[in-house]
Amino acid sequence: MNKALFQPDIIEESIMPLLRPLDPAFPIDRQLAVDASPAVLVNVFTLDKADEQTFLKAWQADAAFMKRQPGFVSTQLHRAIGESPTYLNYAVWESTAAFRAAFTQPEFRAKLSDYPSSAVASPHLFQKVAVPGICVA
Repeated sequence: MNKALFQPDIIEESIMPLLRPLDPAFPIDRQLAVDASPAVLVNVFTLDKADEQTFLKAWQADAAFMKRQPGFVSTQLHRAIGESPTYLNYAVWESTAAFRAAFTQPEFRAKLSDYPSSAVASPHLFQKVAVPGICVA
């Protein structure tokens, strides 16, 4: 792994104020060190209802940046049904290496300050699982 791409101190310093690991035992900075292909990012965002438009604008700018990165496949944002200002984003990447390269870009890290202070992200990386008769890997 290229240490220049994965710098946990920089990731933690720039993201930790708005990051709550989905799995504290294996947070995103540890997942970024694992080489896997393909990879699916699932990110749950919680925020104050008053901050939804600011959040959507910041997320759209991030998604546009990620869309231009090598190894990006697709993304989709979902909003919780009802009055809950909770959002779920999933993004498909060719590999964790491609996601890591994009996630650690200074341009991406600089955009994090555009998110409202109430926004908390819970990102986690996944891989598809084959379940006979139900899911293909």
